[in-house]
Amino acid sequence: MLALPPRPALAAPASETEMDLYTRLAALNLCIARSAGVEFDLAVTIAAETISVWIQGSHDGAIAMIKAPLSLDQLRQGSLNSALLGAAELCPDQLPEAVLRDVQKAVKAASEPPARP
Repeated sequence: MLALPPRPALAAPASETEMDLYTRLAALNLCIARSAGVEFDLAVTIAAETISVWIQGSHDGAIAMIKAPLSLDQLRQGSLNSALLGAAELCPDQLPEAVLRDVQKAVKAASEPPARP
């Protein structure tokens, strides 16, 4: 596994703007890899790992919108979700149909108001 040393200039938690950029980069990475014929599971793993390692190394795992720094495993899971969400917008044709359906379902559920008791 690659690890980036902390960089003092970026040691602050990743801002919302930076996280948006990282998400877009992961999605673009996934889209390019899939367009080049890389198998889906490998492409999404590489895209997620890229931003996970970057956030861990450059921001010590800290994200401004989240109170405590995240572990590398937590970053990986969030990065995987971010890459899929972004790719569903940028290159939906590059995602397996079942994955695209699941992402679209999750986005729809997240945008609906919570049910009242």
